[in-house]
Amino acid sequence: MSWVKTRIASARGLFGLVALAPILLLAVLLLLAPPDGGERTQFLQFVGRFHPISVHLPIALLMLIPLLELAGRTRYFAYLLASIDFLLGTATLGAIGAAMLGWSLGRNGGYSGPLVTQHMWGGVAVAAAAWLCWFLRAQAVAGGRQRLYVLTLLTTVGIVSFTGYRGGQLSQGENHLTEFMPEPLQSVLGVSASEPVVHSGAGGPETFFGARIQPLFANHCTSCHGRNKHKGKLRLDSFDALMRGGKHGAVVKANETKASELFRRITLPPTDDEFMPTDGKRPLSASDVKLIELWITSGASGTQAVDAIKDLPASSTSQVAEVTFDEVDLEAVAKQRESLAAVVTQLQQRFPRLLDYQSRSSADLVINASLLGLKFGDNELAALAPLSERIVGADLSNTAITDRSAGALSTMKHLRELRLMHTKISDATVQALGGLDQLESLSLFDTPVTSANLPVVARLPKLRHVYVAGTRISPDATLPPEIKSKIVF
Repeated sequence: MSWVKTRIASARGLFGLVALAPILLLAVLLLLAPPDGGERTQFLQFVGRFHPISVHLPIALLMLIPLLELAGRTRYFAYLLASIDFLLGTATLGAIGAAMLGWSLGRNGGYSGPLVTQHMWGGVAVAAAAWLCWFLRAQAVAGGRQRLYVLTLLTTVGIVSFTGYRGGQLSQGENHLTEFMPEPLQSVLGVSASEPVVHSGAGGPETFFGARIQPLFANHCTSCHGRNKHKGKLRLDSFDALMRGGKHGAVVKANETKASELFRRITLPPTDDEFMPTDGKRPLSASDVKLIELWITSGASGTQAVDAIKDLPASSTSQVAEVTFDEVDLEAVAKQRESLAAVVTQLQQRFPRLLDYQSRSSADLVINASLLGLKFGDNELAALAPLSERIVGADLSNTAITDRSAGALSTMKHLRELRLMHTKISDATVQALGGLDQLESLSLFDTPVTSANLPVVARLPKLRHVYVAGTRISPDATLPPEIKSKIVF
């Protein structure tokens, strides 16, 4: 019998040393190689992605053990006590594995910030606390240190809760527990349901950036690029932080959406690995993307007045006064859409998020091909020909269309807004727009057009604005009087 006890003690001692070594190694790694926003070994990034899956086993076990301890002290469930030592050992190994995977992801996946660091130290603390519980329980069973074991077990549950909460903040945002909290409970607890928004000297709430752009970042971006977590060393919780950029430099370049990495990322196809926001978070709407584009092309200022930029996307303008809406006759709308419904559905499947109805009460269509960038060209626009009579808004910015699309554009007789920024269209396309008598806004920013064909669009009866900054049209050029007041540089 003594021989058996000796072998068991020897096995426990070996397990204790084997389990303690990686815990100490993790602590050293966090001290010497903490998460710093760098992206390194792809393999470690790959295995690190299993971290969110691996954490559930040790969490479940460590939360279950106090219940087993209580139940095992009754005569009906006394047999449960025999399993606790094994479960503590399993929880310790699981916590070590989860912490190792967490370090692999944090150190190599471009993460940095206080939340990341706190969560990683929490993971190491969970592994150490689980190991200590395993060690002390053997002493408690032998007749000593019972209170110390109970105290350590309760402390471990607290550490698990804290670490899990920090992990939730990293993956779901800092306000993940308060976002949908009822307002009365928010008041009682003194918490806010929204992400914190930081305003500095520039980008204050009275500016266009503070009132229009910063709320978009707060709703979509700051859970990964905020004050406590800044992936890629990029923060988007203030104007100053945004303009500092990230580990690869500036992400916004005034007046140049093509050179602005932030704009490129939010306009990539959602299936692209570089598309932002990532990790399944809710993407920006087409109107949100448009708003950011207008802000960048107007100078990406942090002091620009809140009403400085005109012709904002309808869904991005704020209404202060109370408004009422007429009841929508859905049957009538469905009847209006009926003739083209099959074609619309087919093209929506081919071009996800590119084509949609103007509103739920309309059969008119809007297209936003800028989301596809250079993957959308003349052939893709030609595919929309069956719908040309119904298209009232078209954003073809940053696409690969050329003057070959002039004919397709000329058939969109009900077009009211047309954006051709950063494309290769020239005067030939402008010449083809002469028949669009419903056109109200035309953007030719950063295209090679000249003033030669402006008299053609000058005759359009409803045209209000033509944006020509970055073209070959000079502010000193002689322009037709009827269009001179409509030109915006």
